[in-house]
Amino acid sequence: MSPGCPATSPAGPLPATRWTSCRRTLPSVVAALREELGRVNRYPDPTSGALVTELSGDLAVPREHLVAGTGSLGVTRDLLRAAAGEGDEVVFAWRSFEAYPPLVWGTGATAVRVPLRDERHDLEAMADAVTDRTRLILVCNPNNPTGTAVHRAELGRFLDRVPDQVLVVLDEAYREFVDDTDVPDGIALYRDRPNVAVLRTFSKAYGLARLRVGYAVAHPPVAAALRACAVPFGVSGLAQAAALASLNAKPELLARVATLVAERARVTHALRAAGWSVPDSQANFVWLPLGSGTRAFADACETAGVMVRPFGDEGVRITIGTPEQMDRLLKIAGDLR
Repeated sequence: MSPGCPATSPAGPLPATRWTSCRRTLPSVVAALREELGRVNRYPDPTSGALVTELSGDLAVPREHLVAGTGSLGVTRDLLRAAAGEGDEVVFAWRSFEAYPPLVWGTGATAVRVPLRDERHDLEAMADAVTDRTRLILVCNPNNPTGTAVHRAELGRFLDRVPDQVLVVLDEAYREFVDDTDVPDGIALYRDRPNVAVLRTFSKAYGLARLRVGYAVAHPPVAAALRACAVPFGVSGLAQAAALASLNAKPELLARVATLVAERARVTHALRAAGWSVPDSQANFVWLPLGSGTRAFADACETAGVMVRPFGDEGVRITIGTPEQMDRLLKIAGDLR
């Protein structure tokens, strides 16, 4: 548990499973932040040059194809501003990342929500939803909040159907948690497809949620438009330093991710054994499609001191925490059956 994730509050125990990004910050990252504190009186590099250079080498993509921003959320906003406006359409699955509808609304464009099928993107239906007004398609892979992921062949078929002038944005905020080899790496897809852009973030696996730093990988015309829409000096010096230090501590990061993925598998198995329906997750959470029982499940968890994230009358998202935290959740779930 990090200092940002206290175990208690004046109101009692804090919800164990709501700690979406609360992994203890790596010591090397803390050291980089301490060093950067001595320079907070100066403006940050507006190009995030050192971070972009490191990412360029790590991902094997040209520097001019990389644009850093205030988390993948901020980069999504800038992409939408660059690509869509009044009279245009933006297609995405639903349910998916809850920020998509307000971000699209802010551009004046029309949000076209395509229902999930079996908790997964219905890529055939999404392709069918494309019209001559479609400017951008968002594909959240793995999907938030269901954790499901689309596979290589189906995504390839989908991209083949999308017109070249429509930008397809692969939102890979949870990419580091993927262990299914059939889930494609979006950057491999972007290389041969000029209308594909990829979003990633340091908020999840890297545990830098409060610092707000993410990036896009896109071909030069898209990257240039994205830079033109970005807020100057948007990525702070602290965020740049922490992200750079995190990239340089990749072995330690991957070890943490492997531990979480193993716990995700344990929790999924236990919930299924207790009789719950749990789709395969490739993120740092699992999804229970509870329908009208969503509120009752969330209330029971909160009463027991554990908070899950309810989504209307659709289901709850359960973030994977420590084994002790998840054992508490599993007991509650077992008692509710």
